[in-house]
Formats: sequence, C-alpha cells, structure tokens
Amino acid sequence: MKAVTWQGKRNVSVEEVPDPIIEKPTDAIIKITSTAICGSDLHLYEVMAPFMEKGDILGHEPMGIVQEVGSEIVNLKPGDRVVIPFNISCGNCFMCNMGLQSQCEITQVREHGRGAMFFGYSKLYGQVPGGQAEYLRVPYADYGAIKVPEGPSDERFLFLSDVLPTAWQAVQYASIPKAGSVAVLGLGPIGDMATRIAQHHNAGNVIGVDLVPERLARARQHGVDVVDASKMSNEELVEVLRDKTNGRGPDAVIDAVGMEAHGSPSVKMVQSMTNMLPDAAAEKIFLNAGVDRLTALHNAIEIVRRGGTISISGVYSGQVDPMSMDTLFDKQIQIRMGQANVRRWSDEIRDLLIENDAFGVEEFPTHRLSLDEAPHAYEIFQKKEDNAFKIVLKP
Repeated sequence: MKAVTWQGKRNVSVEEVPDPIIEKPTDAIIKITSTAICGSDLHLYEVMAPFMEKGDILGHEPMGIVQEVGSEIVNLKPGDRVVIPFNISCGNCFMCNMGLQSQCEITQVREHGRGAMFFGYSKLYGQVPGGQAEYLRVPYADYGAIKVPEGPSDERFLFLSDVLPTAWQAVQYASIPKAGSVAVLGLGPIGDMATRIAQHHNAGNVIGVDLVPERLARARQHGVDVVDASKMSNEELVEVLRDKTNGRGPDAVIDAVGMEAHGSPSVKMVQSMTNMLPDAAAEKIFLNAGVDRLTALHNAIEIVRRGGTISISGVYSGQVDPMSMDTLFDKQIQIRMGQANVRRWSDEIRDLLIENDAFGVEEFPTHRLSLDEAPHAYEIFQKKEDNAFKIVLKP
C-alpha cells in the first residue's frame, strides 16, 4: 500500500509499504477514505526528530471502511463506515471507565512515562503506524472505532478523530458560565472549532485572538469577536480583553497555541541543536529543557478574571519553563488540560452531526489533496502558504 512516511526534518515521502494485517483478535483493518494533517504532525515534521525513525507512517486523523475484523470483534463488520480516534484505548480499564481514555492503562507507553498510544506519532506515544495511508490496523477496534452512517460526506464525520473532541473538551474544561465570556488564544483548527463549540454551548461573549489575518477573518465570519494581536504588546492585549469583559477579564481562557512549530530564537536554537545530537542525548534535552514558548500561557494567566478558568488544549513539552505560580495562587485560577479523551465525547458530537452540519465541518478544510501530494501538503501547511488551514488527504 501507499503511505506517508517520515524521512527526516521537513522531509516526508509517499512510499510503498507492506499492507497491515490482523495481529490480535481485537484488531480490525480499515480501508482509509479520508485522512487529515494535524498541527501536531508539524511537531514531527519540524522538531521531534530524536523520537522518530525513517519510514515511520504518519497520521492520526483517519476514517474509512472496515475491511477485516479479528475473531473477538463483535460490534464491527466488513463494510461499516468508521472514524478512528487519534488515541488508542481499550474501553475496559480503570482510566477508560473514568472517561480518561487518553490515559488508558492498557496502552500507556510506560517506557517513556506517557499516556495512551497514538496513531502515527513518535516513540513517545508507541510508534504505532498511522492513518495517512491506504489501510490501517486498528487495535481495540471494537471500542475505539466510531461507527457513522452512510450518506453525508467524509468531512461531516472525519474530525471526530481529533479536532472536534479536542475542541469540545477544551470548552468543557473551560467551565464557561451560562452567557459568560471566553477568550480563545490561537485560531488554528482547534481554536477555531473551540469558538464554534463555545457558541453552541451558549457562551455570551466569544473572543478569538490570533496573529494571522486569514484566521481572524475566518473566525469573524462565524460571529466571533476577534482581536488581532500582531501589532500589540502583551500588556496591550491584556487591556483590550479586559475592556471587552467589564474590566475583569474573561470568565475563561482557552490556550489553543501550545508548542508551535516555530518559536523564539532561543527555542529554535535548542530545537536545532537536538537534531544534531545522538538520539539518546537529544531526547533528554528535548524532554527536560525548557524548549517551549510560553507567551500564550502567561498571557492566559494575566487575561483571565480572578476566580476564572484556564483550559489548555495546546501541547507543551519540557519541564523547566518558569510558571507564574504566585499569580495563579493569588488570582485563584483553575487550570485544566490534557490530551482529548476522544471516546468520552465522540458519540454525543456524532449524534449532533447526524442531524445537521452543526459546526460547519463540511467546509472546514481549505484543501483536499491526494495522498501522493502529501509532501506538498506538509510544506504549505508548515509555512502557512496558500491559506492552508486544514488539509484532508484522499488515498
């Protein structure tokens, strides 16, 4: 089969690789019909080379048709149309029963002290072959695969794999009061979708903050009060958001920025250094050094009103970055964060999508390209060229 493979920093290629096979009785094989590129894929493309190997198959936002099932599968049959969550969870352990599927005790990557395995990611999350391919082996498919009806386009359901549940959880964790206010920092796919879901949950004032004109315009079209932070200092941004929220600051702030594939010059230097070191040394630096740009998180702490909530959906790494613990304590701020527990939210969201295109998902992608065009897709997505906001690949 054809698959998108990692070959090095800023280097992906479409290669012929062996077809996946049933390895365990709880597996299923899926023929992929659509698969998306995620902002997290850019971390692999740009900065996480120490945790990758040449030939790793990328992608964790797939959907398709069941082709074959293992002997213990009871809820799926060949021909079923399914969406596959990005994280792999068993559905039966303590964590899954708590609704914390991203912490599944059966698929945790204990070697690296991580939560549940991901599809198409690095050694840190199990190095499981991903879904930017023609076929995919799905472990624990009876629980993980989300069945969806025939009829609507793939785009109606594809984003159940990651974008929708990640944004949904971000809004849930934000605990926005009824008719309350929320500021969303970063209007990439997750932030943009979080504004739509906040509106669905009857937030009274949804404010979106970004630097990119196309993203600001996109959110404005959906009724979001947007703030262009490109020409503001951090102090000015805080004042603008307070002015929009009766001088207090918003009730909640969602940080949808996290570890960008670009950052400050010092961050860029550290990331570049790791690519020149042996993997073992580079891994230690990447995991333990303060390699993230925390501007968005520090802004969130300043922006949110006293007693408010910060919800972090952007991904961070590194352990020694300074945190404003004094301010967090003094302002009595609550913080919630974590990888999305996809199966906790997926059925509720799916049922909304069956009724209608509740969140404008069918028009959410800016590009629909063939799998063979994946190298070009990664390049324009990483460089933010050609208004590449969300790219769907069609095998």
